[in-house]
Amino acid sequence: MKKLLIISLIFLTFNLFSQDLKYGDGLFEANFVVDMMYSDDLNNYKMTASGEAGPYGRAYLSYNFTSHLDVSGQGEFTGTAWTQNGEEITRAILRGIYRKKGNTFKLYTFDNLSNGKFILATGELDMVKKTLNFKASYVE
Repeated sequence: MKKLLIISLIFLTFNLFSQDLKYGDGLFEANFVVDMMYSDDLNNYKMTASGEAGPYGRAYLSYNFTSHLDVSGQGEFTGTAWTQNGEEITRAILRGIYRKKGNTFKLYTFDNLSNGKFILATGELDMVKKTLNFKASYVE
């Protein structure tokens, strides 16, 4: 019963967000290479990545992955990013959840940008291939 309630809340949350997403010019891809991943305690993991983030140009990310609920194969993350496209620099605060899916991890992130925009994105982290790829959209 508890599991059904949680699933229903997650579904409702994503339905609410989907009504506010801008598509078309607002939808973009962001593709990264994992530069480094490590753990100080084998419970929490830290990662850095760099690559191209659609209209934001070159991007540098840092993440801290945790599992405060101690559920195998899933948890939450926090992070920061900064991008540069020409002379314009944008900073971001990253917050989301992850779940192991086969040999990769699925990430869902909601980001707050220094240009006043919000981004909702889904991504796939492949630690063997050292790739992190997102499909992102602005939220009104």
